[in-house]
Amino acid sequence: MSTKRQLQVGREIQKELGDLFMKNGPSWYGQAFVTITGVKLTPDLLTARVHLSVMNEKDKQHTVDLLSAQVKEIRYQLGNRMRHQLRRIPELEFFLDDSLDQVYHLENVFKKLRDQDGNPEDTD
Repeated sequence: MSTKRQLQVGREIQKELGDLFMKNGPSWYGQAFVTITGVKLTPDLLTARVHLSVMNEKDKQHTVDLLSAQVKEIRYQLGNRMRHQLRRIPELEFFLDDSLDQVYHLENVFKKLRDQDGNPEDTD
């Protein structure tokens, strides 16, 4: 369970990273649409695990790898924005969050099942 401070810092990092991604995203990862779905901090606030959702890209993990390659630059810019709120800027770790893809897949499966059940020609 996360503490109140972890949640507050996580929300602030998510907001600032979102702004950075809107401003510098194309230079970091190309034309993919990247959304930060969540930021979880360790209890000591020194590591932030950033969960990303990637759209408009075939190889989603490659986009996450591109961001991981730029982690020093991203952390530096985050530090410039948050230097008055945190003593130490946490190390960033990027992870692919594919829960949206799973939701779309399940919706398609349920839609196909509904279409099969509603089709009178398939009944015996």
